[in-house]
Amino acid sequence: MAPIAIKSVLISESVDPRCKSILEENGIRVTEKQNMKKDELIAEIKNYDGLVVRSATKVTADVIGAADNLKIIGRAGTGVDNVDVDAATKKGIIVMNTPSGNTISAAELTCALLISLSRNVPQAVISMKQGNWDRKKFMGSELFGKVLGIVGLGRIGKEVASRMQSFGMRTIGYDPITPPQVSASWGVEQMPLEELWPQCDYITVHTPLMPSTVGLLNDESFAKCKKGVKVVNCARGGIIDEAALLRALESGQCGGAGLDVFVEEPPKDRALVEHPNVISCPHLGASTKEAQARCGEDIALQMVDMVNGRKLIGAVNAQILVSTFTEESHQLIRLGEAVGALLQACTTSNKPLSSVQITTLGDSMKTSTSYLSSSVLVGLLKHDGCCPNLINVLSLSKEAGIKCLIFKKNLTCESTLQAIGAVQGGVPVLLELCGSVFRQPVSLAGSLLFFKAPANPQLLSSVAGKNLM
Repeated sequence: MAPIAIKSVLISESVDPRCKSILEENGIRVTEKQNMKKDELIAEIKNYDGLVVRSATKVTADVIGAADNLKIIGRAGTGVDNVDVDAATKKGIIVMNTPSGNTISAAELTCALLISLSRNVPQAVISMKQGNWDRKKFMGSELFGKVLGIVGLGRIGKEVASRMQSFGMRTIGYDPITPPQVSASWGVEQMPLEELWPQCDYITVHTPLMPSTVGLLNDESFAKCKKGVKVVNCARGGIIDEAALLRALESGQCGGAGLDVFVEEPPKDRALVEHPNVISCPHLGASTKEAQARCGEDIALQMVDMVNGRKLIGAVNAQILVSTFTEESHQLIRLGEAVGALLQACTTSNKPLSSVQITTLGDSMKTSTSYLSSSVLVGLLKHDGCCPNLINVLSLSKEAGIKCLIFKKNLTCESTLQAIGAVQGGVPVLLELCGSVFRQPVSLAGSLLFFKAPANPQLLSSVAGKNLM
């Protein structure tokens, strides 16, 4: 990927000082402003190329709409549910997070809540501070031999499994992405949720918050669980249906809950927080010195690597860019854009294009198909004030009604426009245009003027001038 120029970054929340230091050491101007209101952020964001946030700043569509120069939004932590990723993508803005920065801290807090639920530790502490000595009231149970269900087997889920296995727990889980053979290698047997719910003594969730995970644990799920099952949520508020959880607690179907996150933070509805069988924390999953230092440093290093064209880590909406960090990919992207721009210039009809057929030849093109096809669309759409890039071009082409068809072998092209290009000596060149084969490849650089006419020396001299003959 060609380097992206980022000269100024706004840090809108408290982030480890290393973040600012690393960015400034690499020539990026940094401004820190905490506790910014939405209107303040909208007014300020137009002055910056980059934005670094944690979980409190809400980067809404309104904020992104005002971000005329913004090229990257960095979330110093996991998850990006406080960022309107769709709005950022449509505007061609990269959104990245630090996927491993707070893994250990979140896993350790999950384990602490599981242990506290099993032995009623917080309730016993409060009772002692009130001057009581209630040994029988806080009878607990061992974790040894119990079944822990882990929903979401990413980095945090894996670390939780490793730690709770040391207590002698059997760990089972569910994840639609992690292959069962991978999770089995670290001691977690995968199964469908319908099979998982009835087996669990404890359940912990570690999924992102998305439409498919909202209310994952609900009335129906709790009804399938063992009576007295205990649940933990250190991921995102809303994965466990809070109203359903309260009903399960009051009926005894759920024996206790450890909650670090809520749908509304801080929660105005205190019913769960004040329930005697609920242990609650004010979203402390990443609140360790180590995690904050790691996340702040990671997001800065990731941004610097991207700016310098070295690599791309943590991008949630720009996976197409991951394989564009070689000189060969730069050349192919330039070729694609040049061919796309050429086809756009050749479009004489007022009727908009409805489809683009892209054919690649050769084994070396297997890994380049995605970004090469996108680069053709960039060149095709770069007109009339449209500002496509590899991040937003697919959504822009969809809005424009253009279907992109990709092939890996020669096919008969029925369209009126066809261009064949290649890279020769590192330079994009045109080999054929609309059936006309060029004896010498035409360099796709600078300003080009094409004429189509019968082979006639007199016509050529009249167009080009006698001095050029």
